[in-house]
Parts: sequence; C-alpha cells; structure tokens
Amino acid sequence: MSPFPASLLTMRSLIYRLHIWLGLIVAVPVLAWASSGLLYAWPSAVEGGKVETIDATRVSIPPSEALTRASEFAGKKLPTTALTLLMREGRPVYQAVGGLGADSLLIDAQTGTVIKTPPPGVLTRYFRQAHFYFFAGSWQVPLLLALSALACISAASGLYLNLTMWFGKLMRRS
Repeated sequence: MSPFPASLLTMRSLIYRLHIWLGLIVAVPVLAWASSGLLYAWPSAVEGGKVETIDATRVSIPPSEALTRASEFAGKKLPTTALTLLMREGRPVYQAVGGLGADSLLIDAQTGTVIKTPPPGVLTRYFRQAHFYFFAGSWQVPLLLALSALACISAASGLYLNLTMWFGKLMRRS
C-alpha cells in the first residue's frame, strides 16, 4: 500500500510521462551540440580548427589596403563588419566579412590577391550549424530559448520524481 494518496500518484504518473517526452525532445539538440563539439576536438576534422602563429614578417599589405582591394574585387565599397588576419594553408591572409552576405573574401597579406572564401567541407558545415546555429537560421534565438526552457522543465520534473521516490522509500521504512 502506498503512503501517497491516489491523486498524488496520478500526478506523479503524468509528470513521469512528461519527463520522458521532454527528455526525448531535449536530447536531439543536445546530441547535435555534443557531436559537433566532438568534431571540433577531433584533429583536422573541422577547417580552421588548427591555430597557427602569424609570421608578421610575411605581411606586406596593411589592413586599409586589404579593405580597398576587397571593395575593388566586389566592384563596390563593401560594408565590412570584420577584418581578421589569419594563417590559411601556411599563408597570412585577411578575411573580410560582412559585405557579401554569408560569403567572405580572402585577401592575401603578401600579394594582395583577392578570392572568395571557398565553401567549407561537410564536417565543417555540420559543426557550424549544429554547434552555433542548431540548424535554425533566423529561428536560432527563439528555438534556443524554447529548448532551454524545456530542458529546465525536464530537470525540474526529474528532481520531483527523484524526491518523491526517495521520500516514498523513507515513508515505507518508518
């Protein structure tokens, strides 16, 4: 015989079912996030995952000239939001972001040659989408808030179920 009234057992059963469903729903983005993090930690799986020291002696194009060359390449003045100096394939390059939508330009810091950034490989695209955007595009923030709320409810229901189980065992002992 249970020390709890029937209404409390019915509520516990409902919370148990809710907890199971919430766990299944929340598990999908957590799995994508965890697997993409694993890819980032895996050597050479994600492009740009290797950090190289920039050899400043090889940089002959100043940032202002790199921006000018990027605008000339595009045929208009680009509203660049970020200009980053990095090593790519053993060469110092500037990466200009913001003027071409999702695309960026690479400006060789030695020669000034400009090219469009090549599209990333499959693993890199998966890493970026799963780890940072949750495959959500413009729905990223609302989806992240909703899934975070569901995860909190799942954790709270798990705590409730655990506490009622332990208190039930304690009540049966006394």
